[in-house]
Amino acid sequence: MGFFDWLGLTGNGKALEMGDPAPDVATLDHAGNAVRLADFYGEGYTLVYFYPKADTFGCTIQACTLRDAFDELRIHGVRVVGVSTDRPEAQERFRGKYHLPFVLLADRERAVAKAFGVPIVLGMTRRQSFLIKDGKIVWRDLHASPRKQAADVLQVVEKLGNATPGGS
Repeated sequence: MGFFDWLGLTGNGKALEMGDPAPDVATLDHAGNAVRLADFYGEGYTLVYFYPKADTFGCTIQACTLRDAFDELRIHGVRVVGVSTDRPEAQERFRGKYHLPFVLLADRERAVAKAFGVPIVLGMTRRQSFLIKDGKIVWRDLHASPRKQAADVLQVVEKLGNATPGGS
């Protein structure tokens, strides 16, 4: 481990591009259960969004926009998966406090962030989002707006065309 890795100032290389295969990485969910990312890539779309830290101002806004638009996202066949480097317990508290209806992943080993090429600064992931369909990246936002996250995803899905309704 290099000095900058030890400080948590790693860049992790290049973010995935449109058309790249979506990574299949194992980690823990908010309840501490082992999960594989590929298990979320069923029919329809999967939004994998990265945020720096659970229960902080911008991250709460981002999560709540997705919560508030969750029914509409599901109608468009979008599953939502949030990812940060927080521990499962912090993810569970965050999820419960704001009644988030989607899965949060505890990427303590940073394997998910590294697989997507998401930068890690001071031990936290940068705010980025990736939309996946048929196992491929179909859209990415490397400067995701907390306030516009749900609206941006819905706009893209409407342009790309609806997938199978009922994603979770």
